[in-house]
Amino acid sequence: MKNLKYIYLSLGIFAFTACNDPEDVDLTQEIIIEETAELTAGSADFSNYVALGASFSAGYTDGALFKAGQQNSFPAILAQQFALAGGGSFNQPLMNDNFGGLLLGSTQIADNRLVFNGSGPVRLQDLIGPIMPTTNLRTNNPSGPFNNMGVPGAKSFHLVANGYGNVDGVLPGLANPYFARMASSASSSMLEDALAQGPTFFTLSEIGGGNDVLAYATSGGVGLDQKGNLDPRTYRSNDITDPNVFAQVMSSAVTALTANGAKGVIANVPYITNLPYFTTVPYNPIPLDAATAAAVNNAYAPYNGGLQGALAALTGTGLFTAEEAALRTIVFAEGSTNAVVIIDEDLTDLGAINPAFAALPKYRQATADDLLVLTSSSFIGTLADPNNPLTVNGVAIPLADKWVLTPEEQALVLNATDAYNATLKALADGNGLAFVDFKALLEEAATTGITDGNFTLKTNLVTGGLVSLDGIHLTSRGYALLANKFLEAIDATYGSNFIEAQVKVNLGAYPTNYSPLLQ
Repeated sequence: MKNLKYIYLSLGIFAFTACNDPEDVDLTQEIIIEETAELTAGSADFSNYVALGASFSAGYTDGALFKAGQQNSFPAILAQQFALAGGGSFNQPLMNDNFGGLLLGSTQIADNRLVFNGSGPVRLQDLIGPIMPTTNLRTNNPSGPFNNMGVPGAKSFHLVANGYGNVDGVLPGLANPYFARMASSASSSMLEDALAQGPTFFTLSEIGGGNDVLAYATSGGVGLDQKGNLDPRTYRSNDITDPNVFAQVMSSAVTALTANGAKGVIANVPYITNLPYFTTVPYNPIPLDAATAAAVNNAYAPYNGGLQGALAALTGTGLFTAEEAALRTIVFAEGSTNAVVIIDEDLTDLGAINPAFAALPKYRQATADDLLVLTSSSFIGTLADPNNPLTVNGVAIPLADKWVLTPEEQALVLNATDAYNATLKALADGNGLAFVDFKALLEEAATTGITDGNFTLKTNLVTGGLVSLDGIHLTSRGYALLANKFLEAIDATYGSNFIEAQVKVNLGAYPTNYSPLLQ
């Protein structure tokens, strides 16, 4: 099995050709506006625009928050357009550099940004050498108040969590470092700080649900579905938020934001399983020659035989079916498309039925219905024991739950998302707010692609143009596209005419990839 030691190098996950290399765009380009009609704000008042949200609102991209990404956040882009229709200034809690990363005293608590090295995404320090971030929570936080209240990592109930910006709570996991940079006090909440500014217009985006399922999904389903648990103080970081908790928080937020007549836009939550973080790594990337396939099959023969013994003993009981036995049977063949072996916690616990079968673990090979997380690409094919070539991860050693989002786990994510989106649509309709169907946008991008001007953006990692190198967050061009979708929704609801007057965003002025030299 020595042929498998470096199997991860041959997966082909990041083997891109030169013609598909992502482009670097001159960030100094100016947006060219050709008005064909007199611009009007309609019934909207953009004089004091506040954006409430999470990482998308903040401009998080390429696995980090950094100055250029923040300057190209979709709220910042919207504010530029709003300024042409009576909008005021727009203050953001900018990071100190374009390295990405964050310090708390002498401790680095967030990574540098990702860059493209010609083959795939790598951290900036891995390409150009050690880099120390210059943004430090203890020494150089900017002055507010801030119109952009986008807080990476925030979940719905964090909107109303007092103390979520307490810097002393960051290391214990009780507070958010990004909100700590902008909170008006150690005890304030995100919603309180937003309301204190008296917004006349607001956007409420992706905090309404995205992070409420995202951590569960990116962890491969390592967490709990908290449906029925109405106390978020008992949740762990990777748990799925109860839809009723979500509905209560979002309803109170919208009620408070609109109390003084402010208008705004709500965006719903996409199916995050359409993102390249979950669609890039194939379920069957294992190349084997005939001899190695035979050796692996021989190693799994006792396991397969045990399954057949359990099936024979339990036939007629309905406790273990031939279909499940077939699903759990592990077989490799000569070729380049062998499926990885995974641990699936939803398989029947045969030992619980009969202690005689307690030695049969919950193993199976992945299928096309399983989603391997992006980070598994650098783990599959490595050795669990560097000194033992028979310990190949994904072959001899099954992949743990954290590397795979199974169909059952996907269902929990999608069901929660559907519940969140029903709440968000009802809140938008019930309060006369504009609505952006981000879920439909991402589905379109994942299938046909979304065309805006001269560009068609898709969800392919690195080359698609919409999603950044981390496989989750948008590129700056993607955020520009999202800004145009917000403008369309605002026009349709409030009688403004940004699109008709061609006061829309030129996607070509925003990059799909930032240069490693950008500092």
